[in-house]
Amino acid sequence: MSLGIVYGVGVGPGDPELITLKAYRMLKEADVIAYPKKRRGSKSYAYQIIESFVEPTEKDMLGLVFPMTKDQDVLEEQWAQITEDVFEKVQAGKDVAFVTEGDPMLYSTFIHLQRTMAAAHPEVEVKSIPGISSINGAASQLNVPLADGDDWMAIIPATDDREQMRKALLDHDGMVFIKVAKVLPMMIELLEELNLVNSAAVVTKVTSSEEYIWRNVNELKTAELEYLTLMLVRKGAKLNA
Repeated sequence: MSLGIVYGVGVGPGDPELITLKAYRMLKEADVIAYPKKRRGSKSYAYQIIESFVEPTEKDMLGLVFPMTKDQDVLEEQWAQITEDVFEKVQAGKDVAFVTEGDPMLYSTFIHLQRTMAAAHPEVEVKSIPGISSINGAASQLNVPLADGDDWMAIIPATDDREQMRKALLDHDGMVFIKVAKVLPMMIELLEELNLVNSAAVVTKVTSSEEYIWRNVNELKTAELEYLTLMLVRKGAKLNA
């Protein structure tokens, strides 16, 4: 029996209508739908996006619990198990559609699966189906271009390295800071310092039914926002209108 194929399927930033035709076809054709599964049984974000397109009774649904730790030994052990869970399906000749919000090749869990599968089972074919990212979704919802002409644009994982974040703001015309929730007070201070407060907006779960947009970022100095939050900064644009 020939091996199945593993597909990383980007299902977009939140709005189910932003799933591509190719991703939709793969959801229909794949034997197995692999998806992130929360430990307490609640639906993951990626699963919510595809829910209306998949009939669980007609598919082999493979829920995967991903490690949320920085302990390297635990990470390696759990990722090895996830890889073997997927390989078991592939070995049976089944094609696996691994769904991920946004794009599989942009800060995605799929990247790690691709890496661990290649190391453990290099004979398995792994492919990627691109999706619309939250970055594109945020630009559209805010109606502001990410870049134009010779602009420099950056996608930056926000950290507590103040000088590095300041340099990013100085060096680029357009920026999207992902994972920004944990450092919002510092980022807002930097925006004030560089006179960029009016050129920034913050979005949570962009394009989804749970989307929320803050155009006045000063409202967020003491806010505690969830993980799926980003900040878009566009020099020369007035985003708080």
